[in-house]
Amino acid sequence: MKKILLILTVLLVTNSVSSQANKAVKSGEKFIYAASYNMSGLMTQLAQVTMQTETVKTSKNTLLHLSCQATTYSKWDSFFKIRDVYESFVNPLTLKPSLYKRSIDEGGYTKKEKYVFKGTNVNSTVTKRKRPETQKSFSIGSNTQDVISLLYKVRTIDFSKFKVGQTQSMMIVFDEKEIPVTLKFMGNDTVSAGNLGKKECYKISIGAKTDALRGKDKNLIWLTADTKKIPALLKFSIPVGTGQLTLTSATGI
Repeated sequence: MKKILLILTVLLVTNSVSSQANKAVKSGEKFIYAASYNMSGLMTQLAQVTMQTETVKTSKNTLLHLSCQATTYSKWDSFFKIRDVYESFVNPLTLKPSLYKRSIDEGGYTKKEKYVFKGTNVNSTVTKRKRPETQKSFSIGSNTQDVISLLYKVRTIDFSKFKVGQTQSMMIVFDEKEIPVTLKFMGNDTVSAGNLGKKECYKISIGAKTDALRGKDKNLIWLTADTKKIPALLKFSIPVGTGQLTLTSATGI
C-alpha cells in the first residue's frame, strides 16, 4: 500500500506555478475507493482507501486536517493485512503543511513517521518495528510538500488551460527524500465516478525517478473536469504487477 499511495500522489501533483489559492478543498469531505490488484489476470478488490478532511483549531491557527486510511477487506487480512494511516495538517488557503504523520502496518511490518515543517527545513522522527527511534533534519525546496497535502493540492490547478502533451516538473518528499516527478496532460475522457455517475475527467500520465513506477504512460489518473477535480480513477503499473483505485463514494463536496 505504501507504493500505491506514492503512485497516487505523484499522479496527482504538479508545480505550484500552475496552482491557485485553494477554493476546491473544504472541510467535511469523504472519498472512498476500492483498491484492486491484478491477480492471475483478474482485477481483484483487496482493500478500501478512505480520504477525509476536517477543520482543526490550535491555540494559534486554524488548520485543515487531511487524512488517508488504507484497510484490507477482512477476508484478505490473513493473506496480507494492511492498516495504514497518513495525515497532514495544512494551511486551509495554501495547503502548505506544518505537520505530517504516517503510521503503517503492512503484513506485520510497522513504521511510524512524523515530519515537522519549518519553511524549507524538515525535522523528522521515524520508528521502524521495535527499533530505536531516529531523528533527522533535512532541507527541501520551497514548493515541495508531503505526500498527503499534494494529493489535495492538485485540485487547485486549472487543467482546462493545459494542452494535450503538455508536461510539468515538480518535487515531493517521501521517506525523507525528495522525488522528481514529470506530469503529462493526456486530454479529456469519461469514466465512472461512483455515486457521482459518469463524469468527464482530465486524464493525466506520470513519470517519476523512482523504482515504484513502470512503463511509459502506464500510470494514469482521471480527475473530474469541474471545480472540485475529484480523483475518480487511478491505474498503476509497479514492479510486482498492476492495479487500480476506483472511486465508490464521494460525500461532503
